[in-house]
Amino acid sequence: MIDEMKQAIVDVYPLLFDPIYQTRIWGGRRLETLLGRSLPPAEPIGESWELSDLPGAESRVRHGPARGRPLHALVEDWGTSLTGRTPLCDGRFPLLIKYLDADQPLSVQVHPPPDADADVAGPVKHEAWVVLHADPEGCVYRGLRPGVTADRLRSAIHDGHAPDLLERIPVRAGQALYLPAGVVHALGGGVLVAEVQTPSDVTYRLFDWNRADPHTGRPRDLHIDQALRCLRPAQNLVQAEARSHVASVWTSVTRLISCSHFVIERVRMIEGVEQDVPYAEPVIWMILAGEGEVSCKFGDDRMIVGFAPSDTVLLPAGLREARVRTSSVCTWLEITIPVPSPLAGFDRPDRAVLRAAAEPPPAFVPLAVRPEKREK
Repeated sequence: MIDEMKQAIVDVYPLLFDPIYQTRIWGGRRLETLLGRSLPPAEPIGESWELSDLPGAESRVRHGPARGRPLHALVEDWGTSLTGRTPLCDGRFPLLIKYLDADQPLSVQVHPPPDADADVAGPVKHEAWVVLHADPEGCVYRGLRPGVTADRLRSAIHDGHAPDLLERIPVRAGQALYLPAGVVHALGGGVLVAEVQTPSDVTYRLFDWNRADPHTGRPRDLHIDQALRCLRPAQNLVQAEARSHVASVWTSVTRLISCSHFVIERVRMIEGVEQDVPYAEPVIWMILAGEGEVSCKFGDDRMIVGFAPSDTVLLPAGLREARVRTSSVCTWLEITIPVPSPLAGFDRPDRAVLRAAAEPPPAFVPLAVRPEKREK
């Protein structure tokens, strides 16, 4: 049986994973009402970890011969057939993919930058948010207002007015924001985002909106000294107009964010199309609307994996004769990882290209309107 299992996974295939839900003080129920997920009852679910290789929180395959296996086991066993030339992060998959539902604002926070002092350093966390839904007053806080010093921010934290010193950015569906490590930020209430980040869970809280944890009745811990030492200017965030291109007669692509750790594009493919999937490196699709399937050569047959709204699909680098077919108009976020060349590695400074569409993208389809069939 073991030998049969090993033989069965010599060929790789498109992967879907069971989501890992995280209860958060600021969470809500939009993962249920907008994404069609079955959530634990009466819990404020703030995060759905779609693709994770963090120790102790590894995504598990939900279908096919590798069903139930953790992502890290596949990273080890499938090797470059899964990851191609993509550099790993301490031997693990180099991205963490999530949905975040902020019913209330997230804490004002910062993540350690690459040049942080040793006693506050941690795995570097560069991240990006793509807004899927925003209430009319929805916003993101990113960076300090001009002229704000660390001392002034510390004073405002103690006075309960820290948000007044942050840049507040109104947001709507379709916008994308890059958040390099070291830049103070917070997701405002009433906003649902897709999050792409480098694999780290180290966060220093500066301010938590003067609220108490409902389980303890006490405020959550702050890490003011550590956070202030990690703060860096919000620079090299180049604002640019969104530019789309027609990838084929049936497909358009809009680049949202490009940095040295990941690239995020929005892909729209019309109904009834079948075409090759032309990648030699791993690719992640976060399906926003529509249904379809990806197929590939698997042994002497073909493996077919269907996808629907809110699915996250990992396409291994070594797929053979892979093709995608749409059964309705489909929109997804396509996440790729730049492969460093001998002249330009991942250690170069981040230059993110941030883009917000001039017109809203195709609407994120609430699954109350389009029922979803999910394999459990």
